[in-house]
Amino acid sequence: METKILESLLRDPESDRVERTVSLTDMDKFCEAICAFANDMPDSRKPGYLFVAATDDGKPSGAVVTDDLLLKLAAIRSDGKIPPLPTMNVEKQILNGGEMAVVEVFPSDMPPVRYKGRTFIRVGPRRAIATLAEERVLSEKRRDRDRAWDARPCREADLDDLEIGRFSLTYLRNAVAYDALDGDDRPLDQQLASLRFYDLAARCPTNAGVLLFGKDPASLFPGAYVQYVRYDGDSQADDVAEERRIGGDFLDVLRDLQRFCNEIAEERPVARADLGDVAVFDYPPRAMHELFMNAVVHRNYDESTTPVMINHFSDRIEIQNPGGLYGDLTPELFPRGTSYRNPILAEAAKHLGFVNRFGRGISRAQRFLRENGSPEASFEPLSNFFLATVWRPI
Repeated sequence: METKILESLLRDPESDRVERTVSLTDMDKFCEAICAFANDMPDSRKPGYLFVAATDDGKPSGAVVTDDLLLKLAAIRSDGKIPPLPTMNVEKQILNGGEMAVVEVFPSDMPPVRYKGRTFIRVGPRRAIATLAEERVLSEKRRDRDRAWDARPCREADLDDLEIGRFSLTYLRNAVAYDALDGDDRPLDQQLASLRFYDLAARCPTNAGVLLFGKDPASLFPGAYVQYVRYDGDSQADDVAEERRIGGDFLDVLRDLQRFCNEIAEERPVARADLGDVAVFDYPPRAMHELFMNAVVHRNYDESTTPVMINHFSDRIEIQNPGGLYGDLTPELFPRGTSYRNPILAEAAKHLGFVNRFGRGISRAQRFLRENGSPEASFEPLSNFFLATVWRPI
């Protein structure tokens, strides 16, 4: 901390990066200030400063800054009252001719930061509690700064854990124009990195790379499969008629689910008013395809051991995947809005031909259900899982 910079900040009464206090004991005030600076609502991306033993006009109060006070201020970082933990420094400084304790707080990479369940922010020179709209802004900042799960490096893996032939012979030919492939003599890691399947800085595949091309993705992502159970009745209390696990790499799962749509379709004739028959599916394959693809592309893979569940009852099929609505997609906006938890996986599904357009899966599924004479699917987007229910037409 440079003395000249600190003294300049002390003199500025309008700064959103400064809070002054004469108190040496008001821990709530200290914590609220630290929380507000960590949230960096003005998005200055610069540290904020709490000056303890300073008057409102930036002069020293005359109090003695003891080692005990410095230890108490430093302990705020790790006492668990401000999650996530703030990044901060604490120093004793001689400023404007007197002693002060200075707490330097850096903007958090994971806002919103809270103290006692409240999100404090800076609004100009004052501190305030964030509104819901302001919390949304903070959450969006977090997503901008954090990479999506599928783009993060998978440090437990290396190139030997990937089926390179699947990448070069299958994916590249679908994702990159043929003329661009001609003469591409870059090393394999750079080719993978150009499509976000390898992290050059970390020197390892990304999560998407392992999930798509891994020899054994389940060893690193134990929940990355689909569990199908068919019951003899309309509840899980009934006997199990069939169980199936659909696993492997991401491409294997997508292919098997595509075939599975036809297996469970169960086409049957239905009499029409003109005494003719029309073919109706219990579960139209094109609708189920869209819903199955949505479940595996948009599920939460991050530290989840829960598979996508397909429960098949006598009157309906329930598709449940871990992870609720993501990003700025709210229940009010669903299903019109789009926000991708796994953008690389979504892109891969499109390149491989399993998805036609982004953000259209649910609307397409509903159209195919209507054309079949089925009720529209119902959806329950909750905080930690997403449930889609498709009803068998009567």
